[in-house]
Amino acid sequence: MDYKIIVDSSSDLTPELEQKMGIVTVPLHLRLGQQEYMDDAELDLAAFMEEMAACKEKVGTSAATPAAFSDVMTQDAFVVTLSAKLSATYSSAMLAAKDALADIHVFDSKSASAGGTLVALKVRELVSKGLPKPQIIEGVNSFIDNMKTYLVLERFENLIRNGRLGVVKGRIASMLNVKLLLGADGQGEIGLYAKVRGTKAVLDKMVSLIGDSGRKTSGENAVISHCNNQSLADQLAGMIRARFDFKEIFIIPTRGTSSLYADNKGIILAF
Repeated sequence: MDYKIIVDSSSDLTPELEQKMGIVTVPLHLRLGQQEYMDDAELDLAAFMEEMAACKEKVGTSAATPAAFSDVMTQDAFVVTLSAKLSATYSSAMLAAKDALADIHVFDSKSASAGGTLVALKVRELVSKGLPKPQIIEGVNSFIDNMKTYLVLERFENLIRNGRLGVVKGRIASMLNVKLLLGADGQGEIGLYAKVRGTKAVLDKMVSLIGDSGRKTSGENAVISHCNNQSLADQLAGMIRARFDFKEIFIIPTRGTSSLYADNKGIILAF
């Protein structure tokens, strides 16, 4: 049976990949002070990033609404949302699924950005194999429980202002000029994994974490999301390919939601 796959806009996908994978995106809402934007195909991301850099007020996001999910739950589907501990979007999807006339299952990715993308790719892979629904659910849940997501940011202000990162950690990074290697803690929140000096050192650390994880790489995908940092994403991908045998490494620009939190030059890796 062919299921529709639905994600929220925290999952980073290009229009081409959406079309190829048959994925439908439900937008979150972005806020710059009193201005609100929809994180959809109409968002001028370059202009948004310029306005965000100039904004002196609080910036943040609001969850996708149940109605937005209901509008696309027109056939049997699997839904992937960003971590339920970071957004009410998962609750919105669950409410919509409860009222849907179709057979809907909602996955909490316990991650976001590249992590949500990677889960959606795993759903598509298992659906394409024609597996029974219970087997797909079991396989994806197991994948989520073992998935790793790491991020390195140039700026932390938006995470700090939205309670995603302790102010003390952010100040340490600013004062000592260290790079913080952050990541999903396995429970759906953001944890601190390492403090390193220099770009090369942080890339080396990200690559070493793949080996330390014990995760199988052969036949699996990895995703690197980046906010205006194609060269560093390419460099990281090259280092990973030199050591591991992932089936494919997807390098994808961040959409609005991920760009707001990763900010300019941010890099997110999921495997």
